Amino acid sequence: MKKYNIAVVGATGMVGRKVMEILEERDFPVENFYPLASARSKGEEVTFMSKKYTVEELTDKSFEQDIDIAIFSAGGTTSERFSPVAAKNNVAVVDNSAAFRMNPEIPLVVPEVNPEDLEWHNNIIANPNCSTIQAVVALKPLHEKYKIKRIVYSTYQAVSGSGVKGYNDLKDGINGGENKFYPHQIAFNCIPHIDVFLDNGYTKEEMKMINETRKMLHDDDMAITATTVRVPVYYGHSESVNIEFENEFDLNELKSLLAAAPGIIVQDDVQNNVYPLARDAEGKNEVFVGRIRRDESVKNGVNLWIVADNIRKGAATNAVQIAELLIKNNLLKRC
Repeated sequence: MKKYNIAVVGATGMVGRKVMEILEERDFPVENFYPLASARSKGEEVTFMSKKYTVEELTDKSFEQDIDIAIFSAGGTTSERFSPVAAKNNVAVVDNSAAFRMNPEIPLVVPEVNPEDLEWHNNIIANPNCSTIQAVVALKPLHEKYKIKRIVYSTYQAVSGSGVKGYNDLKDGINGGENKFYPHQIAFNCIPHIDVFLDNGYTKEEMKMINETRKMLHDDDMAITATTVRVPVYYGHSESVNIEFENEFDLNELKSLLAAAPGIIVQDDVQNNVYPLARDAEGKNEVFVGRIRRDESVKNGVNLWIVADNIRKGAATNAVQIAELLIKNNLLKRC
C-alpha cells in the first residue's frame, strides 16, 4: 500500500491532537509525519504512532517539504495566512477553520453528504462547522427522498467547541471558580450566545449553520433558521432539528432511511428511554439520531434529536475522512 506524507497544523491543540489520534485509529497510510504549530509550541514533543516527534514552527518554508496532505486545526487567521502557501506547493489542505467555508471556489465537504464536491478542489478543502456536520449527515438522505422545504435548528453545544478556554471555564466554574472566557458563567447555566452577534440579531454560529447547510445540500433557497446555545457539557453537541418537507412521508420509511444511511446510528425506543445522549456519543465517530416523530403542527413535518461528538465527527474525524477520500479517489493534485 502506498503511504503518504502528512502534516498536522495545530498539532498541540485540542483538535490537532484528536486528528493524530484518529489517524492512528483508522490506520491511515502515513510515510512521514510533520507536526506543525505556532512559535510558542515549537520544540514541544508529541507522540504519533508510538513515535515521538518534535513540533516544528509553522512558516512559509514548512510546505517546501515533501508533504501530500496538511490538516489545519489552528484557527482562521493561521489558515488564511498559510493554506494558500501550502496549496501553491501542491499540498492538499483540509482546513478545520471557518476561513474558506463559504468561498464558492472551495468545496465544503462531509464525506457522507457531498463527496462529489471534492472533485473540483484546488488543494484547499473546507471542513464544515461542527454543529452543521452532524445535522447534514442526517438531513442528506431525507432531502434526497422528500425534499426539505424548511429547517429549524436549536442546538445545545458542548464547551469543547470553544477549545481549551471554554473547557476550562466549565471545569473551573464547577469548582467555584470564575469564568474567564464566556460572557456569563457556563457552569449550571445555558448561554444562548455562540460566536459574535451580527446586525440581523443572529450569531455568527447560527448563520454558519444556515449558510453551510445550503451549500452542502446544494439548495441556496432552502428556508432555515437557527438558535445555538452553549450548555455545561464537556463533549457532544445535541440538536433539536425540525424539518418540513415538500413531499409526504411515511414515518417508518423515514426511520429506515436514516438507519440505512452511512455514518448514522438510530436510537429511537422511547418506551425504554432509548434516545441519543451526549455522554454516550463521546468518543464515537457516528451521528446518533432519535426522538423521531411527526410535527403535528404542519402537513409534512418531522422532529429529530441529533447528537455527535463535536471534536471527533464535528472536526477531526470528518477531516481525516476527507483525507481518506482524496487518496481513495486519486484526487491529490501531486499524484
